[in-house]
Amino acid sequence: MCGIIGVFGRENSKQLVAEGLAVLKNRGRDSKKIISKVDYSIGHCLHAVVNSVKQPLAGKGILTSNCEIYNWQELDKKHALKAKNDSEALFKLLEKGNDIKRVIDELDGVFAFAYLAGDNLFLVRDIIGVKPLWYSSSDGFAFASEKKALEKIGYLDINELNPRKIIKYNIRTKKITFIQRKFFDIKPEVKTKIKERLQILLEEAVDKRIPKRKFGLLFSGGIDSTMLALMLKDAGCKFKCYTAVLDDPNLKAPEDLVFAEKAAEMMGLNLKVIKIKTKDIEKYLNKIVPLIEDSNVVKVGVALTFYAACEQAKKDGCKVIFSGLGSEEIFAGYQRHKESHDINKECVSGLLKMYERDLYRDDVITMFNSLELRVPFLDKTLVDFSLKIPSRYKISKDQGKVILRQVGARMGLNKEFVTRKKRAAQYGSNFHKAIKKLAKKAGYRYISEYLREFYPGHNVRLGALISSGKDSVYAMFKMLKQKYPVDCLVSVKSHNKDSFMFHTPGIEMVELQARSMGIPLIEQETAGEKEAELSDLKKALEKAKKRYKIQGVVTGALYSNYQRERIEKICDSLSLKIFSPLWHIDQETEMREILDSGFRFILTKIAAEGLDKTWLGREITHKDIDKLVELNDRIGLNIAGEGGEFESLMTDGPIFDKKIVIKSKKIVEEDRNTAELFINKAILADK
Repeated sequence: MCGIIGVFGRENSKQLVAEGLAVLKNRGRDSKKIISKVDYSIGHCLHAVVNSVKQPLAGKGILTSNCEIYNWQELDKKHALKAKNDSEALFKLLEKGNDIKRVIDELDGVFAFAYLAGDNLFLVRDIIGVKPLWYSSSDGFAFASEKKALEKIGYLDINELNPRKIIKYNIRTKKITFIQRKFFDIKPEVKTKIKERLQILLEEAVDKRIPKRKFGLLFSGGIDSTMLALMLKDAGCKFKCYTAVLDDPNLKAPEDLVFAEKAAEMMGLNLKVIKIKTKDIEKYLNKIVPLIEDSNVVKVGVALTFYAACEQAKKDGCKVIFSGLGSEEIFAGYQRHKESHDINKECVSGLLKMYERDLYRDDVITMFNSLELRVPFLDKTLVDFSLKIPSRYKISKDQGKVILRQVGARMGLNKEFVTRKKRAAQYGSNFHKAIKKLAKKAGYRYISEYLREFYPGHNVRLGALISSGKDSVYAMFKMLKQKYPVDCLVSVKSHNKDSFMFHTPGIEMVELQARSMGIPLIEQETAGEKEAELSDLKKALEKAKKRYKIQGVVTGALYSNYQRERIEKICDSLSLKIFSPLWHIDQETEMREILDSGFRFILTKIAAEGLDKTWLGREITHKDIDKLVELNDRIGLNIAGEGGEFESLMTDGPIFDKKIVIKSKKIVEEDRNTAELFINKAILADK
């Protein structure tokens, strides 16, 4: 792994690149080099694992790359490149003038690179996004491996490159073009010898990543890390396993420690346990939260155990560290997979977001500790095959990742580790308990507020998809509580009251909500034709991105795959990150949380047995939720209205400066259980 950076259209570009490289210094201490011309400079810092070749490389074009290409020797032989390592092989392939998409399709590995050919600069990442790359076009054009490097040299409008896109930037015309790349398919499904083929691909994914340098393995005693340990051991490798846990005698022994020690003893592994006391946690948070550039509770909790292990691996002289990251997504290991109507589609959905949710965090932590991260479960060939495994092989009644567990047993892994249930790192290590305790001690109600104190920088700027209903407003509130700035609201008014995509009752109230919250509103009308209405949503998000420089979108999606998949597709095409903080939340929990957080809402439409017009227009209380729970038990009614049983309007809450008061209304009743509230006049009033 290495650090790359470039600045275009600035007179002091060389100085800026030098300052940026200083921020990236931990990404490569073996060498540093800058190529500077009149109107641009390109830099590189090297972390050499296979032959030291200084970059940027210059010929007809200029390449600065951060790559681990596992088939570079095959490509070298195939194309007669005479390259010394993978970066030089990539450079020579590009220099041949081949189509850039064709070149990267030949690569087996992970990479992020910038290649200047004539007047055109290309920015490219591997399709999943294991290697990071950020860019800004706010003042000239600049790119770097880490966001903080661009912030250091004065850029604020910074975006992470979507791995499914290639940027083509013309340094003369200043025009940016995005070239779309195809992601993985889930069809056609594989039918025969699934276990045999999967085992071969797993072993190949591990084997190609084994370095000649000293390396380690992040180890929890779960199915993923124990399988990796078994394959590395069978390959005859010498390596050390690392497990980081909280050291607190007042708590039960961390689950990861119990399983890791047991697995190490049974398998004959060299295990190093790192124990951290609660009093030392804040020292780590001061490093970790600014490092990963995020105060998200889950990200920080995982990062803490990851960082502590990597810190020790660096002390032990490791240059490479293996991780089991990715297994949960390709083999369906999360609860959301179990609850999905299409498991492999849910796997793809998770993979699409891994680059911003998990991979950047893990990359900057390993690089800070001068380690190269290797993730066999995200091997391109393995992922392609795994997404085509029929979902019935992935999830049983009470367990996920069934096919992986069966292969583990087939390889000789002990049953106790094969059947161990999923345990997230922050919980298995007990670190979450320590952070929660520290947050409470510091006087914070929410852990996210406590963690924000360690990160004075910028979270992703969001636009909130708002329908006026409880879910969309509450989802936005959840992101605001995590200190994500919401720079605008986006609302789509559908003329089709039966729209599959958009909430229509009370949609005109969004304008009052926006005024009350003091947040700009972008409104877009649509005829509401199925699928065609998506182009209108895309127009609205394009306006939000251009006008307010948003980098992501927050939605109130709960369980509707139809809506979420389509929003995800649009956001991915616009390189916008997507946040669905309510996804698969327990419906009763959500309803009660909304009220407990100080929000007030009414129902504007009902269409279900057990409900009638008396539910419309009055403030919903906990007693009403009790009734909805009873209806759920008796007839299966969705407590949060996810089955179309009712629609809602948020009238007041902690993010409203004024409350919405309805002055004139009428109720139109279709039958005993179907009715709608129409608002003729509403105003904002002081609380």
